[in-house]
Formats: sequence, structure tokens, C-alpha cells
Amino acid sequence: MVHMTSHSTVSPWGQPRPDNTRHLCLAADIEQYSRFDTPDQQAAQARLERVLRAAAVRSGLDHGQWSTQPQGDLEFAVLPPGTPEQLVLGEYVTHLAAELGGYNATRRPAGRMRLRLAIDAGVAATAALGFSGPAPIAVARYLNAPEVKQALAAAESASLAVVVSDHLYQDVVRSRVHGLDPEQYRRIHVRQKEFAGYGWVRLPGVDPQGVRGPWPSAPGDGPRPTAPATEREQPTFVQYGVHGTAVQGVIHGSVVHGAAPGSEGR
Repeated sequence: MVHMTSHSTVSPWGQPRPDNTRHLCLAADIEQYSRFDTPDQQAAQARLERVLRAAAVRSGLDHGQWSTQPQGDLEFAVLPPGTPEQLVLGEYVTHLAAELGGYNATRRPAGRMRLRLAIDAGVAATAALGFSGPAPIAVARYLNAPEVKQALAAAESASLAVVVSDHLYQDVVRSRVHGLDPEQYRRIHVRQKEFAGYGWVRLPGVDPQGVRGPWPSAPGDGPRPTAPATEREQPTFVQYGVHGTAVQGVIHGSVVHGAAPGSEGR
């Protein structure tokens, strides 16, 4: 669980930042950390630091410029202004999953390390005991959402569960740059303490359709993401009603067609 009470590393940007500065914030947490004994906890913390740094280096990011709050089984970080959001959600996540996968491939199931990673962007200002602002709070709530834990638990082969905020999904993921694929994400609704909002979960390297066990989803009466332009431009003025059965691609029965409800006057 993220507690914004531990001392952060000295900000590489010098003086405290103005409250209206937008930053990428992320936090990575080790799944079921308490199952390790003391020596294994020490090893897990060292491994967490190594995989986070290695993924940053492989992505062309300077982890040394991140302002971080190590907290035992997790690391919270505020990235420098101007860090490309597409790069973090794309290459960084890909390399982090690869680092974890390579490590876990040499370990027995009990010794594997699996992570939850939460990412948001917004105001994150330095404060006396860490960071203040809505983005650090949102990251903490996303990271500890039961839906995210449930998604990782449902996919035994996954080493990483990523949850991004709704606005990052809409602004960045749906751009499809840096290899981002919106179809790999599932929307969830997060309610943690005073926080409530939508997020999007991805299990890198795992087909969402092939996950065994329950997969979290948002309530059906919530707001829907905007459809891609190609979908919005598709005509919807024809409705087909099919009665009967289909055998090897052949429909046996009757077909009724007409104007779809609400299409009059288009």
C-alpha cells in the first residue's frame, strides 16, 4: 500500500515545483510481498530496484532523474517534466515485463516476483514528507484497487499488471503509437477511500480473452470511451433480425431488415 509519508530522494530539478506542473507518476508494487522471509524480502527489494532501472535504461529513460520514494515492497516515482507519456506506457512497460519474465523464467513459482504498476499524469508537487497533488493520490488508489489485484491473480502466466488512468488511456493508448494497443486493456471502476474513477488494466504478454478466472470490468451504466473515428463513421441505418439456426455458415430461417431504431432523419 502506498503511504505518502516516507522521505523522497532529493528532487533533481532543484527547488520545489509549482503546483500546476504536470508530471507522469508511477508506482510499482510487489505482489504478495509478505510471503517472503526477511532475507527474501531484502532480495526482492534489490530485484525491484534493478528491474525498474533496467527497464528505464532499455527505454532510453534516465532513472537517475526520477524523484522517487522507495517504500520497501514498492517504489513511487515522479518523472521529470516533458517525459514522453507514449514512451513510458509503450517501451518502458514492455521492457519491464520482459525483465520480470526473464527473471521469473529461472525461478520456481514460489520465488517468482510479480508486480502491479500504476501510472497517471497530473499535478505532483514536492512537499515536506514526499509529494502532494491529485496524481500521487490517484496512483496510490489505482495501485491498490482490488480489480487490479484480481486481474493479476487471474493470469498465472503474467508477471506484470499495468493500470493507467482513463485520461492517459484516451489521450495516449488510443493513439496506438509506440506499439500501444487499446484492445489489450480492460476498463475498471476504482473506488478507494475518497477516490473514484475509471482506469484501464493491461497484462503485458497475456491475451485478455485467454485469462482464466474472473476478469474485472467497469459497471455497465458508466460512461463509455469514445469510439475510434473509423467506428464513428460506420453507417448504422440498417438492422437485421435473424430467426432460425446457422449450420456451417448457412442460416436456416427468415431474415427481416429495416431501419434501425433512432436512425430516422439521418
